[in-house]
Amino acid sequence: MNQGVGTGAGSGAGSGAQTKAAILRAARERFAAQGYERTTIRGVAADAGIDPSMVMRYFGSKEKLFDAALEVDLRLPDLAAVPDPELPAALVRHFVERWEGDPADDALLVLLRSAVTNERAAERMRGVFAEQVAPALAAAVGAERAARAAGPVAAQLLGLALTRYLLRLPPVAALSPEAVVESLTPALRATLTP
Repeated sequence: MNQGVGTGAGSGAGSGAQTKAAILRAARERFAAQGYERTTIRGVAADAGIDPSMVMRYFGSKEKLFDAALEVDLRLPDLAAVPDPELPAALVRHFVERWEGDPADDALLVLLRSAVTNERAAERMRGVFAEQVAPALAAAVGAERAARAAGPVAAQLLGLALTRYLLRLPPVAALSPEAVVESLTPALRATLTP
């Protein structure tokens, strides 16, 4: 994945930002393809077209690179503003639209792949849902309903991510994005119903 990022000091803030972005992109791709354990600083550096010392300069260690590459912001919409009957479809649509881009560059999918074999990644995944999904649901449906529903909602959404975007199971991968929304919405509706 050589993007032509040089190994020199660069000519200013722009080149530093470009180098850092190239490293993060290469790291996401490596972590997505190989998981945490098999990804190396040398491999990331080679993909970014830079010297491994530059990766260390920007991030200090593989662990810190992993944390930076997998900084997850779900960019959830204001679920409190979504009418109750539309909430399940809005949730599914949000994640499908997010994942229909480049799955290798989506930090949540990379984190999910790594979480299967790495406890650090699993802890990060739990944190993302506890810190972002649960509060967003609580704002929309109240704390009691959210406490009951957050786990099953996460299971359904992560199941979708696993089967469609990571494993690419043919029956799920063949569906159009709208068909995915239509097929998963009833399950989320049942989960969110008081």
